[in-house]
Amino acid sequence: EVYPERETWTRQMDFIMSCVGFAVGLGNVWRFPYLCYKNGGGVFLIPYVLFIFLGGIPIFFLEISLGQFMKAGSINVWNIAPLFKGLTFNLMLICFGTPQVLNISEGLDDVGTLNWELILCLLAVWVMVYFCVWKGVKSTGKIVYFTATFPYVVLIILLVRGVTLPGAYDGILYYVKPDWSKLGEPQVWIDAGTQIFFSYAIGLGALTALGSYNRFNNDCYKDAFVLALINSGTSFFAGFVVFSILGFMASEQGVDISKVAESGPGLAFIAYPKAVSLMPVAPVWAALFFFMLLLLGLDSQFVGVEGFVTGILDLFPGKYYMGYRREIAVAICCLLCFTIDLSMVTQGGMYVFQLFDYYSASGMTLLWQAFWECVVVAWVYGADRFMDDIARMIGYRPFPWMKWCWSFITPCVCMGIFLFHLLNYKPLTYNNVYVYPWWGEVIGWCLALSSMLCIPVSLVYKLAGAKGTFRERWEHLTKPVWGAHHLEYMAPDTDIKSLASLSPGTEENKVIIFESVM
Repeated sequence: EVYPERETWTRQMDFIMSCVGFAVGLGNVWRFPYLCYKNGGGVFLIPYVLFIFLGGIPIFFLEISLGQFMKAGSINVWNIAPLFKGLTFNLMLICFGTPQVLNISEGLDDVGTLNWELILCLLAVWVMVYFCVWKGVKSTGKIVYFTATFPYVVLIILLVRGVTLPGAYDGILYYVKPDWSKLGEPQVWIDAGTQIFFSYAIGLGALTALGSYNRFNNDCYKDAFVLALINSGTSFFAGFVVFSILGFMASEQGVDISKVAESGPGLAFIAYPKAVSLMPVAPVWAALFFFMLLLLGLDSQFVGVEGFVTGILDLFPGKYYMGYRREIAVAICCLLCFTIDLSMVTQGGMYVFQLFDYYSASGMTLLWQAFWECVVVAWVYGADRFMDDIARMIGYRPFPWMKWCWSFITPCVCMGIFLFHLLNYKPLTYNNVYVYPWWGEVIGWCLALSSMLCIPVSLVYKLAGAKGTFRERWEHLTKPVWGAHHLEYMAPDTDIKSLASLSPGTEENKVIIFESVM
């Protein structure tokens, strides 16, 4: 079987901008500011920053470096330990189930009719996604220069305008003023940890796919820290924009800020329209803001499709597609997503949207995925072994903190938050008023379990189907399947151990064991 030569990014900045476009999304604009408001203002930053280093950066780096080392997307990347390829299907189902919606009906049992205006908008978006993705990362990497940077321009404009409005200072003070009594509440820490996994787009497989298009000796360790700083910095910056405008709204309406601050979509689609309607030249501000929201969703959407398609294409040799395999795969993926999304543009579409959002790509499923990623790499493949592999790529060994996180800290954090969510599970509601019917809960749990059960079911199935003793089965099924670039450039272990004392800051000491091969 002959596989086509793997693309690489034209420039490394293409990779950085694609990751920014994917990870920095709508949640940074509306969810993080609300969580700060809800959980004690500035005091929320303490657990938030702590979880960045305990979970966010380690797994972010793990997914990017794993994709870069294996030169594969979210499916074939787990050739590093084939027994755990159930992780691939978990990733694909989570990514595919992420919802990308109004005239609300009475409930889930009365979804009403399709909204044709929204159908046309939805079709236009998926057509744009198709033409952004169909030619691969060399074209996608150029588009994100606009889609990933324009939102920052709008946020800066809105901040400059927002801080000049009456009441803006009170809104910002409400945002950052710490309420120290909140620091002892478990929910504050759980919200901080969940937000990290949500906003960093961990566990969706797209970061692995993006990393697979890097040069083999790209310094992904440095990239992980840069991208984490951009992601969290954007969230914090967006909070100033949001609450300066909320302060203005509260001042204009003569109410407390807590009365105008809403969570989730309400903050973006209800509070902001009210705010811009009170501004001078309101249509201009409204157009800028909603165009920004479109781009935030659009680049996350087409990079997510890129990750899904990359995983699928890695499974099949190019000879089956007569040179059009990517175009066909992208078209099928976009068509399926469009069909699923039709359920969200009915009059009851918001109920369907929240059902997908709450269960299919929820905090629990992402935490479950991240936990198993750490376990497989650190305990099945070997944390020290993977650190050696990274040294082969980038020329130096990352700080041992990464190994400690993958082996002990991050899995404990993931499982701790996962169990907290499970033990404190509350039935899904809409706007704290509408309670979903029992069969809606069943559908939701089916969505969640369809991805979460892939890992244990696949593991048991493969072990049961193999021959030999349990030890022989385990050793056979966890033996990595190497690519040609690994076998050709594999360095002796003694060369790798000599890199242990090197640091990224000493360029003259940096040794590149592998050259770029794809």
